[in-house]
Amino acid sequence: MAGAPLQAIAAALQRERKRTGLSLAEVARRAGVAKSTLSQLEAGNGNPSVETLWALSTALDVPFAHLVQPPTPRVQVIRSGEGPAVASEQSDYMATVLAACPPHARRDIYLITAQPGEPRVSDPHMAGVVEHLVMGSGRALVGLIDDPIELGPGDYISYPGDLPHTFKALEPDCTAVLITEHV
Repeated sequence: MAGAPLQAIAAALQRERKRTGLSLAEVARRAGVAKSTLSQLEAGNGNPSVETLWALSTALDVPFAHLVQPPTPRVQVIRSGEGPAVASEQSDYMATVLAACPPHARRDIYLITAQPGEPRVSDPHMAGVVEHLVMGSGRALVGLIDDPIELGPGDYISYPGDLPHTFKALEPDCTAVLITEHV
């Protein structure tokens, strides 16, 4: 994992699990991960993939960013190459949290970097999630699994994040800004 601090993830997992009143075993079952994996993550150990953290955020009914981003000051600057980043285990795809959804708001912002190869295939997120993506550089197939759209620099797409969706880089060094809206 390139930059998401394990201690922030551990604290967030513990906090959100306690908030729900669910046991370690029940959260692991709902997320489809091993209880031992969740236990290690809550202890600040392991190397969670973006898929594991998305599954846990869905099981806990919280935005993904709440699990990886520590509290931020009022004015925040994230320099290129910095910020809590989580890699995919299935493709050369990295999600860096740029802005977590503040309390009572319902959006998160990510910088996506990806390379050609295996596509990033996302399982459905929480009900009502809508994803908005603006390509920064490169070309990619983005959107719903059954009908992804080819995008180039400056192109925008919006699609339901609560349905299976994908991001497949078609050129080296693709970048995009992704906003997840929790409606």
